[in-house]
Amino acid sequence: MDAGTARVRLAGGGIVGVLIVAPAPAMAADRVPVDLPGGSVGTQVMALGRLAGANITVPDARLWDRPVPRLRGQWSIERALAAIARSSGAQVQQLGPRSWRLVPRRSTPVAHSARRRAPPPPPQVPADDVIVTASKRDTTRDHFAGQVVQVAGSDLELGGAGGTSKLADRMTAVASTYLGAGRNKLFIRGIADSSFTGPTQATVGQYFGDLRLSYNAPDPDLRLADLAAVEVLEGPQGTLYGAGSLGGLIRLVPNAPDPSHIGGSAMLGGSATTHGAPGVDGQAVLNLPLIADRLAVRLVADSASEGGYIDKPLLGRTDVNRTRITGGRAAIRADLGGGWSVEAIGIGQRIRGDDSQYADRDGPPLTRSAPVTEGFSADFGQAQFILSGRIGEVRFRSSSGITAHDLMERYDATPPGGPVQLFAQANATRMQANETRAWHSAPDGSGWLAGFSYVHNRTRLTRLFGEPDRLLPRTGVVNTVEEATLYGEASLRLLPGLLTTGGLRVTRSVLDGAGEDLPEALSVPTLAMLREVSASRAQTILLPSASALVDLTAGAQLFFRYQQGFRPGGLTIEGPLFRRFRNDRVATIEAGLRTGQPGRDRVDASLTLAHTSWRDIQADFIDASGLPSTANIGDGKLWTIEALAGFRIVPGLRVEGAISYNDSHIDEPSNAQIVALTAGQVVDRAVILARLSQIPNIARVTGRVGAVFQRPLGGGRDLRVDGWLRYVGSSRLGVGPVLGELQGSYLDSGLTARLGLGAYGVTAGITNLADVRGNRFALGTPFTTGRDQVTPLRPRTFRIGLDAAF
Repeated sequence: MDAGTARVRLAGGGIVGVLIVAPAPAMAADRVPVDLPGGSVGTQVMALGRLAGANITVPDARLWDRPVPRLRGQWSIERALAAIARSSGAQVQQLGPRSWRLVPRRSTPVAHSARRRAPPPPPQVPADDVIVTASKRDTTRDHFAGQVVQVAGSDLELGGAGGTSKLADRMTAVASTYLGAGRNKLFIRGIADSSFTGPTQATVGQYFGDLRLSYNAPDPDLRLADLAAVEVLEGPQGTLYGAGSLGGLIRLVPNAPDPSHIGGSAMLGGSATTHGAPGVDGQAVLNLPLIADRLAVRLVADSASEGGYIDKPLLGRTDVNRTRITGGRAAIRADLGGGWSVEAIGIGQRIRGDDSQYADRDGPPLTRSAPVTEGFSADFGQAQFILSGRIGEVRFRSSSGITAHDLMERYDATPPGGPVQLFAQANATRMQANETRAWHSAPDGSGWLAGFSYVHNRTRLTRLFGEPDRLLPRTGVVNTVEEATLYGEASLRLLPGLLTTGGLRVTRSVLDGAGEDLPEALSVPTLAMLREVSASRAQTILLPSASALVDLTAGAQLFFRYQQGFRPGGLTIEGPLFRRFRNDRVATIEAGLRTGQPGRDRVDASLTLAHTSWRDIQADFIDASGLPSTANIGDGKLWTIEALAGFRIVPGLRVEGAISYNDSHIDEPSNAQIVALTAGQVVDRAVILARLSQIPNIARVTGRVGAVFQRPLGGGRDLRVDGWLRYVGSSRLGVGPVLGELQGSYLDSGLTARLGLGAYGVTAGITNLADVRGNRFALGTPFTTGRDQVTPLRPRTFRIGLDAAF
């Protein structure tokens, strides 16, 4: 067997052994940097054995699948094995100089574990063996043909658990609108459609575990609290994830309940914003075994009050845009024996925004001259039930869930010199989903996957318009989508250095829709036409994929990938009526070169080139009545180049940089769309064509540099400092004369330091160090109110936090 490789031998469904051979193994007493993500005993001992060059045997299949928490720090292999055994209810038996075996203990002293204080948190070291769980086959990064970024949950919690904006701060491929928490749309790899929430499905799939968080609702902006990791797969990812993953997907991987010991953590922080109001945030986690080795519950609660910084002089109010976020989740997991388990998860979050975070472009800084309050609310809830296990060498997992997602928004619609007007929009989504799959993965990357999924999603979009105290219903719409899918994927190592993969997804979609609050004076022919538009329709979509991964050297790889994605059509509102828009579809060809792994090697780098063809692009625009609408605006092409590099300058100091370049062009704009954009407006047709030529909300250039320094200080103390700079180039807000305004071209920054004091820690952080105003997003309200709008960055903000673990 080659140096550095691993082999798992199975007999009768049981794990016989894991053997790791290294040319220069570490001695048992030597300490090595260890960072093993929370997961199963099997995944941890495989990674530990590979790291330390050890032979570790786990003969019991049930023990192999037991969950264990994250393990990190400078450990000898003996201490690391002892910690894994202690967490999993096992004991360690030494078989030779570099050989060990883990076997189950007859009982687990939970009470003793509860009294034992957790060891001081050691300095953080990135994982040696990255498992891409979003591959649905637990594929290692070295066997995955595609661009993937995995961020440890502890990294995202540094300086307080935030929302999805923390992901955008860490990578250049992720972009977002900035309407406010719970209202934003996320984009990956230049695939962006529109600026506000309408009937179109998102271009990015967001998942908690195996179930999507939403269908055609905005980013719920769940707090990134108590997660094992967050994975970002650049898209499209249609074969494995189906509709709504044109740009890629974001998958939140939660920490599972641990039945071996009582544990938890707490975090509290306070912040002060320059030119604004103070804020506060808190988080608590409790892991509680109910039956030793069998049943455990994990509870997470988080809350934040983000201080406002926008003034509204016409209302006589300052710092109007305070946002309050309260949420949490509960999970209970039971070991059924024989490698099988069940888990139930409940997630809930409530967001209340007092007012908008927009400002007037040409007015006093951080000031908005709107005569109305533009508050918003977002409520999200999801319940999941998961059954997982194995039959011999085949793994099985089935996840079912229900989701409720409600969003309410208020916009200023006051015309210049006219009476005060308000526009209110509510989006209510209800979804039921199931994802069931079986798979087998071999150590060399070959294997197969077969799955079934079902989604039923109903979204009701309602609107009110008029004077603030006399709002009247306007036309609304209901869209219903039902999808049943079969999909599969297989990988085969044709040559020792060549791994090929092919897949196919077959989806049957049934689309229904209807209008609501239609005008009473519609003619009979008009009503007949609307009935025809809203008639049920079905379509079958085939999404193939293919990839090849070439091992150039021991540390360098070249990959090629072809993938497709789609979004279903639906009904959209246009003036007093509604009409249909078609599904859109993308096909991407990409090639990538990478070397090294972050944290393991002194140098790691990757370069990716992707070309995307996008047919019948769905996008939002402002119709002749001044209200948002949706249409297929034409066909387009995108070129994307992304480069990432990381360097370990000296022990404990890592510097990294990334840059993304997006060149998009809508080369076949729809004639109907050009007519719609110019209806009732005196606008040069050449201007319209120019503003249709670039896909909105995506900067041509985005760059980031960052540095992480960490060092043990002795006496159980440690220090970590994390700083970054991110430049976002200019982009356009949308299509058409109203939404064609420029935005972006700003520099954001952040610096956070944590001093670990055993089981406690003190954190100090600052964001937007230079107190840059900038313009993250140019949509305050879609209505022409006589005021150009900008969304400035949150002013310079200081935060002090305390954390504790037990």
